[in-house]
Amino acid sequence: MTEHARKLLIVEDDPGLLNQLKWCFEDYDVVLAENREAAIAELRRHEPGVVLQDLGLPPKSEGVEEGFATLDEILRLAPHTKVIVVTGHGDQQNALQSVAQGAYDFYQKPVDTDTLKLLVDRAFNISELEYENRRLQNQVNDSPLDGIVAASEGMLAVCRMIEKIAPTDVTTLLLGESGTGKELLARALHRLSPRADNSFVAINCAAIPENLLESELFGHEKGSFTGAHKQSIGKIELASGGTLFLDEIGDMPMALQAKMLRFLQERVIERVGGRQEISVDVRVVCATNQNPQDLIKEGLFRDDLYYRVSEITINIPPYREREEGRLILARTLLQKYCKLQRRAINGFADDAVQAIEAYSWPGNVRELENKIKGAVIMADGKMVTAMESHTGCAHEELREHLESRRVARDYASDALRPDEQVQPERRRLLEESRPVGVRRCAQHF
Repeated sequence: MTEHARKLLIVEDDPGLLNQLKWCFEDYDVVLAENREAAIAELRRHEPGVVLQDLGLPPKSEGVEEGFATLDEILRLAPHTKVIVVTGHGDQQNALQSVAQGAYDFYQKPVDTDTLKLLVDRAFNISELEYENRRLQNQVNDSPLDGIVAASEGMLAVCRMIEKIAPTDVTTLLLGESGTGKELLARALHRLSPRADNSFVAINCAAIPENLLESELFGHEKGSFTGAHKQSIGKIELASGGTLFLDEIGDMPMALQAKMLRFLQERVIERVGGRQEISVDVRVVCATNQNPQDLIKEGLFRDDLYYRVSEITINIPPYREREEGRLILARTLLQKYCKLQRRAINGFADDAVQAIEAYSWPGNVRELENKIKGAVIMADGKMVTAMESHTGCAHEELREHLESRRVARDYASDALRPDEQVQPERRRLLEESRPVGVRRCAQHF
C-alpha cells in the first residue's frame, strides 16, 4: 500500500459537508457514499484502508442506530479497515461506544479540516504498517516445521533432533504429555524425510477397541471373523513407502505387542485370517504420554518392544516449561485465529499476559489453542483480556505468582544494600527461594 494507492471512503448524508470533505482530502483516492447500502457497495468494490463515517445516516439521520449498524457491517466485512466515526458536538457517549465496537478513532463536529486530516493520515500510516506486517508473515515459505514454534531452549533442541534423524529410517519414540504436539512433530519428521511424497498414516492405539485394533493395523481377509464380508487393507500396508505413526502406543494390548514386535523386526505382516507374508517398506514413529519404564515394571508393556521402538527417543517439554517461548506461541496462535475468524485484534491485555505466565496449563498447547480460539470469538475490544481467554481460572495462581515477584523484589533490594545488618540473612533467604520460581520472577526487577 503506497501513498498513491490510499483509498478513503467517506460516508456522509449531508451533500454540502460531503463536498467539503472531498475537497479536503484531494490528495487521496476518495470514494463517497450517502447511506449504508452505498457504503457497503463501495467497501466491497474499492477495499479502502480508512473509512470516515458519520453516525447519523438515513433513513433516521437524527439517530445513531443506522450509523452503528453500518460500523458493525464494515468491520465484519473488512476487519482490518480503520474506521473514524464522526459524531455530533458533545456526543461523547456515542463516540466512546463506537470505539468500543471497533472503530479506530472518533471526531466530534464541527469539522476542523486540519485536525481531521491529521487523524486520517495517522490511520493510514497504522493501516499500512499492519498491512506490511501481514505481508511479511505471509511471505514466509512453507516449511516442514511450520506450526512448530521453537522459541524455548527445550523446543529448539527437539527441532534440531527432528532435523538430524528425519533423513534416516530410524524408529523414533516421542515422549510427552497430552497436548504437547507429538503428532505435529511426527508429521514434521515425515515431511523432512525422503518419504515426504508418500503417505503419512496415523492411528491412535488408545481410541480403537482391543478386538478391532489388530484388524485396523494388519488388515484382514474375507471371512476371517464375523462381519468380515470383504478383504480389508490395514494401516501398516497403507503406509508402505511412507510413514506410520502409532500414537499412544503405551495403550497397545499385550497380546498385540508380540505381533507388532515381529513386524518391526522383519518388516513383514500377515493379515488377520491370512497365511501370506506381505513385505512392507515403512518408517515407524511412535508416541505416548506415559512413562514406558513404568509400564514395563507394571507388566503392561514388553521391554523388547520398547527397545525396538525407541532407537531414538525425543522428550517433548510441556508448555509450562517453555518459559522463553510461552508468550511467543500464544501470540502466534492469536494471529492464526484472528486470520481464520477475520477479527482485527491487536494482542493480549496485561492481565491476560500475566494469566498466561502464571497458569500451569495442564492441557498444554492443545488447551492454550482452544482458549485462544474462544477468546478471539468472544473478544469485545482490540485486546484479549484474561476473562475472555478463559484464563480467569488462573487468578489464584496469578495472585501467588505476583506475590512471589513482590517477595523477590523486596528480598533482592535488601540483600543488595551494603549497609544492611541483615544482608547475609536476606541473601540466604533469597537463594533458598529460587528453586520455587522466585529466581525467574526476580529477573524482571
